[in-house]
Amino acid sequence: MPPQMGNASDSALFVSNISKENDFLMGSIYAIFGVLSLLGNGILLFVAYRKKSSLKPAEFFVVNLSISDLGMTVTLFPLAIPSSFAHKWLFDEFTCQYYAFCGVLFGLSSLTNLTVLSSVCCLKVCYPHYGNKFSSAHACLLVVGVWCYASIFAVGPLAQWGNYSPEPYGTACCINWQAPNKDLSSMTYIVCLFLFCYVVPCSVIFISYIFIFLTVRGSRQAVQQHVSPQNKTANAHTLIVKLSVAVCMGFLVAWSPYAVVAMWAAFGDFARVPPMSFALAAIFAKSSTLYNPMVYLVFKPNFRKFLCRDAEQCRRRFCSCVCGCEPRPAHDSCSPARHNNKEVNNSTRLSNGLSECHGACRHCPEVEAGRDLATPQRTARIMMGSTNSEVAISQLSNELQSDFL
Repeated sequence: MPPQMGNASDSALFVSNISKENDFLMGSIYAIFGVLSLLGNGILLFVAYRKKSSLKPAEFFVVNLSISDLGMTVTLFPLAIPSSFAHKWLFDEFTCQYYAFCGVLFGLSSLTNLTVLSSVCCLKVCYPHYGNKFSSAHACLLVVGVWCYASIFAVGPLAQWGNYSPEPYGTACCINWQAPNKDLSSMTYIVCLFLFCYVVPCSVIFISYIFIFLTVRGSRQAVQQHVSPQNKTANAHTLIVKLSVAVCMGFLVAWSPYAVVAMWAAFGDFARVPPMSFALAAIFAKSSTLYNPMVYLVFKPNFRKFLCRDAEQCRRRFCSCVCGCEPRPAHDSCSPARHNNKEVNNSTRLSNGLSECHGACRHCPEVEAGRDLATPQRTARIMMGSTNSEVAISQLSNELQSDFL
């Protein structure tokens, strides 16, 4: 039986119902998940910000999913980690309510977001005539709807429709899964939660991707009709569908154990549910914050390209500092830190109108302010006395092609 909230003091409300060794293991796993989630989702949001002008409507849901995952990370992990290591809940009753509210809000927003994403993919692939009309304004409206939908069920227990309480293992808080055995209001809340926040979203996700697979398998022309064949977007669209499937499946696999254990506790014999089963299910659920950045940053060329580009620019700036080269100013001229008066800065014009600058530092590429160059541009200079002979670059790197997503 979990400890009750009414007679608890403000310090150390609950005592853990699992062993110290298991609590230490949970705290360690949470710490690893927290660091990876902060890095992954933070990088994904940074990349999305850098390419915000070229974000496509479907990518709005990727960004929104990363926001909800990051929200869960920064609100839950700092409370769960020290409590696990301390072998008891270290905070007060209000913090317990806050922890449970954030867990439900961000968890449901992620699941609802994935449901909408699968529906949008289905619309674009199976019904391209309507999918082509899907715009950024529609995406923003659906994102707002996702948060409103999740907020209804997150606010419910605060308004006495259901209630929040400590988890059975004692070092975290969530919905009171024992309440349906005592309270009709809690029974209706959990039934609605299970139907509209798990069964319906999962059904929509599976049906959407089944329709997508049948459409793609039955006629490749349906996919070709949806996308523009000029920029290789046919392959790109197939890729984003595969990545969406991977994220959805990862999320459902992560949360399904918790849903099963929660329904067992709510509608079965609560006393027979081992606290450790809730603890393990909670670990799986919190791992869902890792899948979205892992899939999109590693396997989506559009995001990976921007990430590599930013990393390369940081490396160039660092190299320029080490080598003694000053960063290239915005006006297409180079300002070497150390050179003789004999050396004159020159520039040649690229075939597309961009300029390529040459500085005195031969060991590190320079970064041109205001421009994103994916790969270093190589130039050759032959110096004989006071005469300079330069070789112009005839073509740009492939990385400067426009984004297809």
